This record gives sequence, C-alpha cells and structure tokens, in this order.
Amino acid sequence: MKQTVYLNGEFMPLEEARVPVLDRGFIFGDGVYEVIPVYARNPLRLAEHLARMQNSLDAIRLRNPLTADDWTHIVGQIIERNPWDDQAVYVQVTRGVAPRDQAFPANATPTVFVMSNAMSKPSAEQREQGVGVITAEDFRWQRCDIKSVSLLANCLLRQLAAEAGCVEAVLLRDGYVTEASTSNVFIVKDGVIVSPPKDRRILPGITLDLVLDLARAAKLPLEIRPMAERELREADEIWVSSSTKEVLPVTTLDGKPVADGKPGPLYARMYALYQEHKAQLARAGAAHA
Repeated sequence: MKQTVYLNGEFMPLEEARVPVLDRGFIFGDGVYEVIPVYARNPLRLAEHLARMQNSLDAIRLRNPLTADDWTHIVGQIIERNPWDDQAVYVQVTRGVAPRDQAFPANATPTVFVMSNAMSKPSAEQREQGVGVITAEDFRWQRCDIKSVSLLANCLLRQLAAEAGCVEAVLLRDGYVTEASTSNVFIVKDGVIVSPPKDRRILPGITLDLVLDLARAAKLPLEIRPMAERELREADEIWVSSSTKEVLPVTTLDGKPVADGKPGPLYARMYALYQEHKAQLARAGAAHA
C-alpha cells in the first residue's frame, strides 16, 4: 500500500505531493505543526492536539483554515488510508505562498499538509535499561510554547545529543531546566514527581499533560515548580516524554549514572499506568468500530 498524504484539499500518494518554493513555510519556517500518536488506529488526545495547534496559530496570527470537525475528518482519513495500526500523524499549516517579504502577506491562502508514518516506539531495551542524555545551554528563542516549524535550534541541540550517543539534550537556562530538545522532562526526588511549570520557555506537551493526569489519578506525589540544575543532577529518577517517546527513563546524565543507573520504581509505576491508558484507548476504539 502506498503512503497517502493530504495536501490542500486532496488525498494523494506521498511522492505526488508538491509545495511551491515560495511557500513561507519553506522560505521562513512560517508555520506550525502537530504530531498525533495513534494506537490501534485511535488517535491519542486528538482534541488536545488540535487545541494546542489553535493556540500556536493564534500566537503567530495565522487563521486556522479548517474547523475542528474538518481536522478530525482529515486525520481519520489519513489513519484509515495508511497501512499501520500504530501511527504518528504529522499535521502542518503554513502561511502559504507569497512573494518573499518578511511582513505577513495580506491574502495568502494557508498551506495544509497531513501525513502519517508508522509509529516508532521506544524499544524494550530502552525501557528496561534506560537511555542516556546530555545537558546543553537552551539557546532557543523566547516563544518555545509555539509549536513552530522553525526548528533549527532544536535540530542543533538534538544533534549534540546524537553525537554523544544519547537520545536527548536536556536544556538549561539561567540555572534551571526548561525541557529537552524534543521532549519534556520530569525528575523524581524522595518519591515526589517534579515537572517544570508551563511558560513561554517550554512546549505545553500533550504527553506531559497525560503523565500529570495519570499521576494525579493514581495519587502519586507531584509538584509543578521550577527545577534547578542541581535538582536534576541529584535526582533519584529522570524521565523524558513526548508523543513518540511516550515516557522513557533516563539512566545516564552527561555520562554519569542517575542514582543507581537503573530505571526507578516510580517510572515502573508510570509506565504501567501509561500502557493501561493505551489499552483503554484501543478497547474504546474497538467498541466503536
């Protein structure tokens, strides 16, 4: 089966999709995106992803070209038309095609692109042994709450991690943890889960919110507050989360073991809660099929 995408009102094979070179997404990175995880052909927290995309569109003063119902239909069609049960649906909206000028064009039509790939989930080895991360200076812009397609800074930071043989770079700004290059960050200390507060320095992660909701429902001790670098380095556990990483335990930080160098007991509890949530999603989808 060929990979099917959606571009500006049409479903088509991926190899046939074309965007003009003067699209502002290509010229300026002038657009926003979302990645929606799909399990057993059921999107995870689709409404929350669409709401975050709307917030990003509002922040860059770009009108949403579609309604929530339109988006739900298109995402559903992309899931149906592609061969994988577990998918990662990518949604992108740019300001569209216009002469090259930094100022916003008056009448450009937004470009809408949606595609899907097979979900690349963490391996059993990563979950059982944990992963390595490095720390790096957070030199990104001041509006990290916008899920912008302008990701060069994130790419540079993620490349630093890749060259160090690690899955992530945990970012530090003014002595505090913000997030990682493509993930949100949690620590555990003395049985308490700690997460940095949402502000303009971090992306309000949908998986972050899911982890927080699962922790609250299970009555696990939880604090939302600034996280100092010292706390990161002295943590009993460190986790990273994202739509495709789900929740992963970090067992080495800058080449040194986190605590005893093994995934901790609260991670094991959170992983079980997360998997049960996915199973509930699959059961709900099957019941409506």
